[in-house]
Amino acid sequence: MDTDLVALAEAHGVATRYENWQRQETEVAAESVIGVLGMLGVDAGTPAAVRESLAAARRRDAGDRLPGTIVLRTGDVRELPAPAELTLEDGRVRRVDRLPADLPLGWHRLRCRDQEVTLVVVPVELPEPPDTWGWMVQLYTLHSAGSWGLGDLGDLRDFVAGSAGAGMVVLNPLHAITPVRPVPASPYSPSSRRFANLLYLRVADTAEYRRASPDVRDRVDALRPEPPADGLIDYQAVFAAKLAALELLWPLADAVDLDRDPGLTDFARYCVLAEEHGPDWRTWPAGVRRPDAPASRELRGDRVAFHVWIQDLLEAQFDAAGEAARDMPVGIVHDLAVAVEPGGADGWLLQDVLAMEARTGAPPDAFNQLGQEWGGVAWRPDRLVETGYAAYRDMLRRIFRHARGLRVDHVAGLWRLWWVPAGLGPANGTYVHYDPEAMLGILALEAYRAGAVVIGEDLGTVMPVVTEGLQRTNMLGSAVLWFTRDDEGGYRPSAGYPRNALASVSTHDLPTAAGFLVGEQVEVRAELGQLAGPVEQERASWAKDRDLLLDRLRTEGLLAADDDDPVVAMHEFLARTPCRLVAASLHDVLLERRQPNLPGTFDEYPNWRIPLGPDLTEVLADPLFRRVAGILNNRRVQIASGSGGGSSSTA
Repeated sequence: MDTDLVALAEAHGVATRYENWQRQETEVAAESVIGVLGMLGVDAGTPAAVRESLAAARRRDAGDRLPGTIVLRTGDVRELPAPAELTLEDGRVRRVDRLPADLPLGWHRLRCRDQEVTLVVVPVELPEPPDTWGWMVQLYTLHSAGSWGLGDLGDLRDFVAGSAGAGMVVLNPLHAITPVRPVPASPYSPSSRRFANLLYLRVADTAEYRRASPDVRDRVDALRPEPPADGLIDYQAVFAAKLAALELLWPLADAVDLDRDPGLTDFARYCVLAEEHGPDWRTWPAGVRRPDAPASRELRGDRVAFHVWIQDLLEAQFDAAGEAARDMPVGIVHDLAVAVEPGGADGWLLQDVLAMEARTGAPPDAFNQLGQEWGGVAWRPDRLVETGYAAYRDMLRRIFRHARGLRVDHVAGLWRLWWVPAGLGPANGTYVHYDPEAMLGILALEAYRAGAVVIGEDLGTVMPVVTEGLQRTNMLGSAVLWFTRDDEGGYRPSAGYPRNALASVSTHDLPTAAGFLVGEQVEVRAELGQLAGPVEQERASWAKDRDLLLDRLRTEGLLAADDDDPVVAMHEFLARTPCRLVAASLHDVLLERRQPNLPGTFDEYPNWRIPLGPDLTEVLADPLFRRVAGILNNRRVQIASGSGGGSSSTA
């Protein structure tokens, strides 16, 4: 690759080579680098343009001007190019010649010469997370007598109450959709990460439903959708039913103050415009394509208030679920999707700080051999710096209102994200780098203020610096049984698992315990053309992998007899690890063979639409559910008594 293009890419944090999942150095095609630079507003289309853009980057980096945002760990100092005026978060003003070590945590403003920049003082580390265990729940897969077609916040409250001693419940993302059909099934393709998905609202748990007349309640109840004939979750039917029910109850709502929360009102404006003009703001009339346009700002009235009210109802039900989890050591852990839909609410509201032309994804790896293109758009690192990371901060604050923990999907995205230029395919993207001191530090600050734990999903092709950064800040990584291997490729002993981690058998993107044991993932991917090699080779590889796992369980004395249950043994294995948190998935303990999501597929596989077989009452009474809870509860008792990690007891 041309040396000037390499230098230009480096100046803008764009990778020209990377280490793949097999730890082999891989060079990025010049076409990919040029395409990604273009998404950052950097012209690299010709040699002359590369030279001109490189000269501009070098002028930008010359001299002693401060960046738009400075992130400082508490206790650190930083020299300044000149005396400055510092306005602290609480309004106090100080004159400083350098940034001193005694600055309080928080968001401050610094004026130095002709610059005014954001100063964020962040904690060195979070408090140590507790030792506990819990359930991993894809909430939409639950169903009960009270829910309408998919699991809802009422089911969450009831599950928490009956969770058999669990110390946490780890959820799928509950981010907002655009309130028009078709609604997406994937919780990782949200319209907004700052607000909540109305599909999870339990209509009958609202104050308006309770005070409605019998006739209105009957009309609302009649809207409950019938179970679909194919047995899959019908998101369109659930959406239509709940929206119609809420419209019936809206006349009973209290008055809504549209000035109380300007960010929420802006989201409600997007919802109203989407109902009028369609779900993709990029196709709207020019006068409303920006949230700060006069026609957008002037939009108020009943329908805007309606969408604010829906979010208020969701907030109340989050609070009720949180109250049920009040005595848990951790509580309810939310999941942060890595990106948002470009045409959605955050795309409209935050278009100035998002890379609107980029599509996030991942390079090829062992489980996704063709690479992944997720389709969402991510932050522009340069715009985050220029705007003081305000949009990132505000997103975290809204999530932490009702989360005592946050699982950050693809946490390596705080360091770098795989961007895919249009038309090149997921294998032909490249990494764009972020400032991890800022991304991780701000996450630590907002989690610290919320008293929340943070779990990073650091699986796949992850640089060691990612796991090291999580450990340094007392954030937890992820130790998934399928991936936690020794140097020879075998399964690592339970005692060799990392301390600062959440241990689990699998994740939503990987085979379930029962599915892995029978090779379900091989057969499904073969049928759908998702294998890079011959199916016989994949079957042989899976059989070898399964035998290695069973050998590990036998070595640890967990499969001593022919009639021992391998799924029970897997959870006994997790209970023996030193990991601070251990999570059991409902999919594993209910012996579901189908994984919730098969990466690389769309309509070919029923991603995110497979409900769990038993209803919630049956789940909570299931013998294997209770048995695994007993194993993990016994682990917590032993830790509390100081007698060490887990136990192989199956009580």
